[in-house]
Amino acid sequence: MLSRRDAAIRLDIPLEMAARHGIPSHISEAELERIEQDPPAWLVQSRGNRTGSKKVWAHLECAVCGFSEQERPKKWWPEWTLLVCDDHDEVPPPASGTTRHLVYGIGSRFTALVDEPA
Repeated sequence: MLSRRDAAIRLDIPLEMAARHGIPSHISEAELERIEQDPPAWLVQSRGNRTGSKKVWAHLECAVCGFSEQERPKKWWPEWTLLVCDDHDEVPPPASGTTRHLVYGIGSRFTALVDEPA
C-alpha cells in the first residue's frame, strides 16, 4: 500500500489535490496504476492546465550522504550549488573565485550551499 503522499508524487499533483479528489489515505499499487492508465477527468484537466515549467515536486538529495526526499518547491528557494543535510559540517569548499552563502530550511532537513562569483 502506498500513502496518499506517494500517490500524489507519482501522479505529479499536489497533496491537497489528491485529497480533494478522493485519493484515499492508502492506495494499492493496482489502484494507482489504474488511475495512471485511465486518468479521471480532473487529472487530465490538471495536467492540461500546466503551462509553465514549474515542477509540482522537487527531488532533494544530500551531496554528502545521499539522503533524499521529495518536497513541494518553494518560491524562495535559491538556485543552489550543493544541497546537504543540516547535520553535515564536512562539505566541499567553494570553487576558487566564488563566495558561498548558506540558505537553511530547504525541505525537512537541508541547507543549500549557494556559490556566487566573488
